[in-house]
Amino acid sequence: MSVPRPGTLYGVGLGPGDPELVTIKAARLIGAADVVAYHSARHGRSIARRIAEPHLRGDQIEEALVYPVTTETTDHPGGYQGAIDEFYAEAAERLAAHLQAGRDVVLLAEGDPLFYGSYMHMHKRLAGRFHAEVVPGVTSVSAAAAALGQPLVERDEVLTILPGTLPREELARRLAQTDSAAVMKLGRTFGNVRGAFADAGKLDDAWFVERATMDGQRTGRLADVDPGSVPYFSLAVLPGEVASSVPDEVSEQPRVGEQVVQQPRAGTGEVVVVGTGPAGRDWLTPQVAAALAAADDLVGYGPYLDRVPPNPRQTRHASDNRVEAERAAHALDLAASGRSVAVVSAGDPGVFAMATAVLEVASGEKYLGVPVRVLPGLTAAQAVAAAVGAPLGHDYAMISLSDRLKPWDVVAARLAAAAKADLAIAIYNPRSKARPWQVGAARDVLLEHRAPGTPVVLGRDVGGAGERITVTTLADLDPEQVDMRTLLIIGSSTTRVVTRNGRATVFTPRSYPSSGGVVSA
Repeated sequence: MSVPRPGTLYGVGLGPGDPELVTIKAARLIGAADVVAYHSARHGRSIARRIAEPHLRGDQIEEALVYPVTTETTDHPGGYQGAIDEFYAEAAERLAAHLQAGRDVVLLAEGDPLFYGSYMHMHKRLAGRFHAEVVPGVTSVSAAAAALGQPLVERDEVLTILPGTLPREELARRLAQTDSAAVMKLGRTFGNVRGAFADAGKLDDAWFVERATMDGQRTGRLADVDPGSVPYFSLAVLPGEVASSVPDEVSEQPRVGEQVVQQPRAGTGEVVVVGTGPAGRDWLTPQVAAALAAADDLVGYGPYLDRVPPNPRQTRHASDNRVEAERAAHALDLAASGRSVAVVSAGDPGVFAMATAVLEVASGEKYLGVPVRVLPGLTAAQAVAAAVGAPLGHDYAMISLSDRLKPWDVVAARLAAAAKADLAIAIYNPRSKARPWQVGAARDVLLEHRAPGTPVVLGRDVGGAGERITVTTLADLDPEQVDMRTLLIIGSSTTRVVTRNGRATVFTPRSYPSSGGVVSA
């Protein structure tokens, strides 16, 4: 007969009382356990079990570990401590029997298992014999701070945790020597604890929290609490002086419900030109996300601004796609008035986008003192290339077919030059309603210098809901498959197309023919 593999002891913290503060890991372990154990006084009611009850299966073994004494006297030969030590030893052996039989045991603990918790007594007696894991929980101190809405320490301040069972003189000494304190285990000790705060000269700064996060939560000034109403599950809290201070400018702010008129900041603001990548938030860099979050104003082409989640604190300034200079001037004027401005571009702002437009306008005398930064973004060319493999794996050129800012004969000459140089080419702005003929014209220019079978990639809305990738050849390139949201990649003479797992993979090798000559049609 084989001996079962011993089970695992889990000390599971449940937090301060609110069942919604139970961690996901704690809930999972409670639901999976063979045995669920918990402590209680002789009345049998366990707060820990009540918190965990939503996660119990109903068919698990339950081990109620009932204290023989709590605060009352005992006739045990070893006195109170002797009775408690004997109880812990017996409880440990009850749990050991389950662990030895191969059952996993979850021992529930309010708050955190190793923070003034009963679990620690089982851990000391069993962790050396069986595998034991501890799942931390939200402590009552954290819950009390949250209930007060008050930070306890800031910067270099020191927080001291004290049990209320210490002698009054010792408590007062420690309170006088620390910046911030939380005193636990009140109940019968409350009068002693409040007296220690008074002795330390800190009673007026102290707070009281009862049953934090539970039904019946109560907070107030420590000095105002009726000693006869204080339960064991309460704390006295002393926030640090720095942590409890309020900046002077806060008192000048409008109260809730008053109309807020946002005033320009003193001094000069800043323009940050950002690239959001080719599609949604997944393509956003953390650097750009931080800049967008910090901005007072967002300036950009409407559809690009729509990619940024709305923030009521910010003002949006949307405009048409053909007014780059006006948009740049508006952003710079806002920054000059003290605003933090993000100019939003798709892709990378330095690739056929707003970085150049802003810097051109910012080079004028009026704006030389306005700070301008440019933060990069993932380009459409990179996104399309990655979607099919690595067609831009060697030297390549980026060319825009738009002739709005440069004449078509310049566009055609650059296409021819890149084709003669045997560069892979990423083509931006290929077609619009006003320019439906240019894709065909570009194809014809390229065919004068490239083989008809040259691989061509059409990438539309890469990363978006309408993503479409087409791999074709230069001779078969159909202009009707191309719109303004499409980017074209024209391969070089060495670009290869390989079918892998039923899909076309396109790449341009990093090596090149040793002759070094340009390959043409």
